[in-house]
Parts: sequence; structure tokens; C-alpha cells
Amino acid sequence: MNFELTKEQAMIKKMVRDFAEEVIRPRAVEIDTKAEFPSDIFDQMGELGLLGIPFPDEYGGSGGDTVSYALAVEEIGRVCGSTGLSYAAAVSLGASPLYYFGTDEQKETYLKPLASGKALGSFGLTEPNAGSDAGGTKTTAIIDGEDYIINGEKCFITNASFAKIIIVTAVTSKDKQGKSMISSIIVPTDTKGVTITSNYDKMGVRGSDTAEIVLENVRVPRTNVLGDEHKGFNQFLYTLDGGRISIAALGLGIAQASLDKALAYAKERKQFGKSISKFQAIQFKLADMAMEVELARNMVHKAAWLKDQGKAFGKEAAYAKLFASETAFRSANQAIQIHGGYGYMREYEVERYLRDAKLLEIGEGTSEVQRLVIARELGC
Repeated sequence: MNFELTKEQAMIKKMVRDFAEEVIRPRAVEIDTKAEFPSDIFDQMGELGLLGIPFPDEYGGSGGDTVSYALAVEEIGRVCGSTGLSYAAAVSLGASPLYYFGTDEQKETYLKPLASGKALGSFGLTEPNAGSDAGGTKTTAIIDGEDYIINGEKCFITNASFAKIIIVTAVTSKDKQGKSMISSIIVPTDTKGVTITSNYDKMGVRGSDTAEIVLENVRVPRTNVLGDEHKGFNQFLYTLDGGRISIAALGLGIAQASLDKALAYAKERKQFGKSISKFQAIQFKLADMAMEVELARNMVHKAAWLKDQGKAFGKEAAYAKLFASETAFRSANQAIQIHGGYGYMREYEVERYLRDAKLLEIGEGTSEVQRLVIARELGC
């Protein structure tokens, strides 16, 4: 097995790291404290082609692969969890469903602006009473002539306030057993009846836009249904599988940042006449952090590679998302411990890593859901 990056992957990794260090890092603290979405940074990311890495040139993308995209998410997440989350959501949730399930016309109309970085997309799945139980969706889309009329409410939707389109999941019919048939429908955000508000005061990833969407008699053409209207549930499950790779990559970035900060501080901080990196208690913490970061990286890259090869990757995506997100939280927690009292201070940044990492154990399927997915794959 060859664990080396290809020349193209290494070039993308370096380009994104340079951009993250030069453009995003100097503003990471400000993005968090002001809780402001950095629109100008996303404009620059679009110009660099970062928003289209895993999509073909013909749709405005950069023609890269999933591994390259995961590398980009990791590098951005390493300096700013907020920007990393919005980037991951824009590509994996906002644009990917259009690429995998959209018609040629939908790709031309909606995917191209997203992949080329000229616009952002969003994915409206979660509802006040349908989180982990996505099958409990209450939003409805009723056929009226050649249109759908959509009514419902979505919550915790990333990037919605800045998106041009939202892919909304809605119940379009019921089968003979009364089970809801869920479809995915493209809704331009300037459509009459769409109200988007962003009033959440969050613990972490504060600079990533999180919004509530209310849909009141929203009328869109039936041609806006994404792919087969009867396969919406399977579509968003596949979308979430891919999204888990990106959230795992984001967790990896935060874990790597925590390790970097903790190691640098341990070498500088002196107690009892020597740097604390010489104390076995600190060495063990750093060794465990380094080991888990590398294991998480291998999991992320394997899941991404399987996806690129067209192989089943759902179980491996769950492995990666579960392990990397929990590794991010553990690593950030240990980084704070190694910093001692300074770790509790905002200026040292590691407390931000902990706040940002916590969401990763909840979003894109909680840790408990990941364990359920893995158990089912095992035949339980």
C-alpha cells in the first residue's frame, strides 16, 4: 500500500496551507470573537478553486479527488474551525448532492456557480423535531400543477444566510404503509416565502453561519426536484456519508493544531529548572495525542480513497468521523491541560479548539449514530 500523496495532492495541500497561514490564521481569533462569517475569505477561496476541488472541470470544478478535498479541509480547519466547517458544508452538503444526483440542466444552472466559487449552497435537512431521526421530517412539498408548494421549518443549517440555493428535504408522498417518501428539492433563497434568520449564540465554530429556515407556501417548479423524487432519503444518506469524511478531516485539522500548540508550549514552558516536555507525564500526553492524530489521518485518507475508487465507504466514513471528532476533542482538552492556567485564556487559542471540536461529535450524525452505523455494518 502506498501512503504517499500524489504530486497533485501534495501541491493542493501546500497551496491550501499557505493560504490558510497567510490569509485565515491572522483573522481566526477575530472570526471567533465577533462571530462573523468571513465572506471575503470565501471569495478568495472561490478564486483559488478550493470550492470546486472534487468536481470535474466541465462543471466549474478543479478536477481533484476526495483525498485532495480532505487535505484542504484539514489545512483550513487547522487554523480556523469556523472557516473549516463552512468550507466543508459548502462542498459536501451544498454542492455534492447536485453533482451526484442532479440532472444535466440542474448541474449547469446550479452546480457550476457553486463549484466555480461564485456562490454558496446549503443543505436543509435538520428540523426542530428531526435531528438524528431524519426520517421524521415534517416539511412537506405538495404538488400543485407543475409546481411544488413547500411548507416547513429547518434549523441548524450551515451557510444558509449566505447561500444562493438550499437543497431542502421534504415529504412529497406516503407509501401504502403510511411511510413518508422524502424528496430533495432545490430552493433558491430569494424565492417568495423563504425566511432565513441567524440568531444562534453558539459555544464554538462561531464564525460559521448557522441559520433557521422557515418555508411558507414556497412555490418552486417540479423540475427542481433533485434526481428521482422517490429516492430522496437514500440521496441524503449518501450525501451524509461523504460529508462525514469532510467532518473527520476537519476534526483531524483541529487535533493537529492542538498537538502543534501543546508541543510548542511544552518545549518553551519551564518548571523546576527544565522544560515541561522533559517530564514523563507531559511526554505521555503528547505521545498519545500524536498517535491518535496519525491514526485519524489514516482513517480519513482511507475513507476518501475508497470513495475515489468507487468502492463502498459508508462504514469507513463512520469510523473516520467518529474517531477523528473524538480525537479532536481529546486533543484539545489535553492541550489545555498541558498549557495549565494559560490554556484557559483565549489568547492561547487552545480553548477555542475545544469549543470548536465539540460540535463535530454532534453534527453530521452524533457519535452515538456513528456507532449505530458501524454496528449495522457489522450485521448487529
